[in-house]
Amino acid sequence: MKIKIVSICMMLTFLLGACSKWIDVKPSDRLAEDQLFTTRQGYLTALNGVYAELTHAAIYGEQMTVSGLDVLAQYYYMTASTHRFYDFATFAYASDRTKPVFDNMWKKAYELIVNCNVVIDKCGEGGNPLLPAPYFGLVKGEALALRAMLHLDMLRLFGPIWSEADKDLPCIPYNTSSKPESSDLLGSAEIMQHIIDDLTAAVDLLEDADPVITEGVRHAANPNGANDLYFRQYRLNYYAAKALLARAYLWMQDKESALREAQEILAAVLDPGKPVFKIGVANPAAIPADFDHMIVSEVMFSLYTINRQNIYTTFFSPDIQREVRLSFNNNDDNQSRKNGMYDDQNDYRLKAWMTQNNTNGSFLTHVKFDVTTNAPGPNMMPLIRLGEVILIAAECSNTLDEGTAYLNMLRTGRNCVSLAPSSADQLKDYITREFRKEVIGEGQMFFYYKRNSMDRVPNHASLAGTKQMLPGNYVVPLPVSEIAVRGN
Repeated sequence: MKIKIVSICMMLTFLLGACSKWIDVKPSDRLAEDQLFTTRQGYLTALNGVYAELTHAAIYGEQMTVSGLDVLAQYYYMTASTHRFYDFATFAYASDRTKPVFDNMWKKAYELIVNCNVVIDKCGEGGNPLLPAPYFGLVKGEALALRAMLHLDMLRLFGPIWSEADKDLPCIPYNTSSKPESSDLLGSAEIMQHIIDDLTAAVDLLEDADPVITEGVRHAANPNGANDLYFRQYRLNYYAAKALLARAYLWMQDKESALREAQEILAAVLDPGKPVFKIGVANPAAIPADFDHMIVSEVMFSLYTINRQNIYTTFFSPDIQREVRLSFNNNDDNQSRKNGMYDDQNDYRLKAWMTQNNTNGSFLTHVKFDVTTNAPGPNMMPLIRLGEVILIAAECSNTLDEGTAYLNMLRTGRNCVSLAPSSADQLKDYITREFRKEVIGEGQMFFYYKRNSMDRVPNHASLAGTKQMLPGNYVVPLPVSEIAVRGN
């Protein structure tokens, strides 16, 4: 894999400070790289640059959240082959409309992995005089966790469904080099071991350094100066790293370890004496336009997206052309596809659906990403949320009663009546339904279907019902650019 490290422009926000450009780290430019890592601020600038680039449209700023991956998950209704995402809905991975998108996902992810590796290498082992406590643990811990997260998503997208039969088939590289060089394709089992090792090391470092453990998310500016240790929901913090670890264990069907991580997280963050996160919305009585559609108090890790309104106006607004709009019906106000998702009309998540009018008619619109004056979390692009951790605990529980209790913990926080599944299969069905409602626009549902090898998924071409899912639909071929580098 030959990918050049990219130049990164820092985001213009009070969160990350003034705008400065991270260097283009090329083999011929090591002097500039060395100059960057001569101060603590240089390390923070480099790491902040990775966070800023994670919002790129090729990955979590669009394609790996609201558009490409969620179209694969069959959230949206589309029947016209002229729709720009139609080939995603039909898993046409050889199409000229899909290949460049997946190629760009791959290249951007591995560019950022190399950037993480530069930071990790410069941190060194066992401490760094330029990074006194807690900065060494934070910088290196976050960089390790980000590297693991990016590799996990590349594996979940381009690798096979996890199985004993296929876990050793070469699929993607795990790159730990800070230089742009080729890496061998490894099997899923080896990739997952690297991911687990990185996340375990990250958790150990963050446990001794992350102020989220003692001070909470600190979702407000530091009154005494720099924000380096504030706004922990916008960093891959200690609890988010543990949630990633639970996600990784569950991907490899290690439910015992996934349950352990999930339960440890829930016990800590929901401690009544000092809760870090809180289940539920900020103001249940808020009008729909200003409602807490992100459920901000439950977001464990989110990217800071200064132009999030563009997501709404580009993909969901009723004012855009039907060939580009992501609609849950035939670009009208039909409610049947939405109603099929929800079993309780008091569900807070229903408030993200609004019927809007313009000169062309009435349109059912999903407003989760719309930015209004009084809505909380206007810049959040959630990547890890507490609801997933609760559902991991429900899925991995040892008894039906325990799993049901976790399921209803989530439903209570959504203002829904409790359910009483009569079997493990019914509990799993309920979990699937809840997860689908939780992560709209966040790029996780396709991976859920893939992890569970689901052979029936919602039908993109119907307002109700399901369609057959073939195993091959779950595996995106390696990008052309990667195949070309390898010469086969």
